[in-house]
Amino acid sequence: MLMHAYYADHFVLPLPEGHRFPMQKYRMLRDAVTASNAGIALREAPRASDADLLLAHTDEYVQKVSAGTLEPARQREIGFPWSEAMVERSRRSAGATIAACRQAMRDGIAVNLAGGTHHAYADKGGGFCVFNDSAIAARRLQQDADAEGRQLRVAVIDLDVHQGNGTASILRDDATVFTLSLHGERNYPFRKEASDLDVGLPDGCSDAQYLDALQGALDLMLGRFVPGLLIYLAGADPHEGDGLGRLRLTMDGLAERDQMVFDVACTHGIPIAVTMAGGYGSEIAHTVAVHEQTVLLAARMHARLHAARTAA
Repeated sequence: MLMHAYYADHFVLPLPEGHRFPMQKYRMLRDAVTASNAGIALREAPRASDADLLLAHTDEYVQKVSAGTLEPARQREIGFPWSEAMVERSRRSAGATIAACRQAMRDGIAVNLAGGTHHAYADKGGGFCVFNDSAIAARRLQQDADAEGRQLRVAVIDLDVHQGNGTASILRDDATVFTLSLHGERNYPFRKEASDLDVGLPDGCSDAQYLDALQGALDLMLGRFVPGLLIYLAGADPHEGDGLGRLRLTMDGLAERDQMVFDVACTHGIPIAVTMAGGYGSEIAHTVAVHEQTVLLAARMHARLHAARTAA
């Protein structure tokens, strides 16, 4: 049985020469996962519908993005020039997180090879984020559960180096979704929103500092909230080689970070969907290596879960 990983890197977003967003990392990641032979089934990301997007965004914003009629200042805030490819890729990224969540509910874990677009608010985008895939997926999975006559509580564990301001804003008054953000305190966004639990870290934070803070945050979350689904934003940008991160985590530290989150899911029997979120390494290969490490650790967890089920 293979772990499902959803991709949309073939919907290439055309960017001006010299643009700082490392769009090619997604293709490189899919190539690395394909070559890994690690028990992973690649699936094309489905397209999020308007009905999906409206679970987290205003109708006006969705329509303006889709038609390319956002005000120029709002488009600049996103950080990408408008194109049909931008819209399609953004819809697919959200659709991939929905699909990964649904698959995780069946298999225990699944992955979106993109996603983690946590700077998108209900009525605007920002920081290279158009639609907020975590908020959309959380609410879509809750609707799935409602249709089956049950309730679903979701926790979003955001370990990108930048605070998940859009996610916090969209879900601020929703007691059925818990938002946890562990981020660089002095990093973007400089005006932060209130998550259910925010942990700001100093510049230069090391593996030991980070992992201690993460363990405390996970313990606090589980003491306050019992989720039936985890959405994990596994940003590569806390890595010491990241150009925008300002933290100093090693590859080993990031592996331990991922494993801590996966262990919480395993120990408590909580399905988990993983998204890649940010990464802006001075060497793009470093960013891809961090993301690949996360995916391979997820595949290892999937194999462990499948073995346990088979044995039972």
